[in-house]
Amino acid sequence: MCCGPCSIIPLKAALRGKCEVWGFFHNPNIHPYSEFLKRLSAVKRLASYLSIDLICDEKYRPTAFIKAMKASLHEKGVKFPPKGSRCSFCYSARLEKTALSAVANGFDSFTSSLLYSTSQDHEEVKRVGSDLGKKYGIPFYYEDFRKGWQEGIDTSKEMGLYRQKYCGCVYSKIERYSDKKTKQNNLLQYNAKEVS
Repeated sequence: MCCGPCSIIPLKAALRGKCEVWGFFHNPNIHPYSEFLKRLSAVKRLASYLSIDLICDEKYRPTAFIKAMKASLHEKGVKFPPKGSRCSFCYSARLEKTALSAVANGFDSFTSSLLYSTSQDHEEVKRVGSDLGKKYGIPFYYEDFRKGWQEGIDTSKEMGLYRQKYCGCVYSKIERYSDKKTKQNNLLQYNAKEVS
């Protein structure tokens, strides 16, 4: 679960299918801390509303996430974290923790609320999830939840869930709030700093 609003449609679909559903919150990419807390609170509220169990990683650690992402991209010869490369790293890191948690808890499969978002690279999420499922011997449940986009928005507003304005990482925040001329400069400057 990346957040409450994006989790509504995937959870409802799974619950309609009479599955036993657990939520999993592991989002070390989210920055700043106030944003992390808002999203965590929204996920807990949604889980309570839908009466599902929830496994939460409540540690805030974007510095470790960014260092790992930069190291991974550096190994591939990428100096600046472009959207596609950093997003692929993010999907892989978070879905790997999801798959490992699913295996550790004896679940039959795992999936992601990322499959709901019209802003994510849907095919990449699907590929990463499928590859990790094979790696860890647990099926990645795939469904295109984007068809419920408007229903998810409407439901999250009715519930009064916190609705974020950017994907989650500091780079996506900079991209969301910077004009085109300053975006790359801001990203390059931030890339040279550590997140505190």
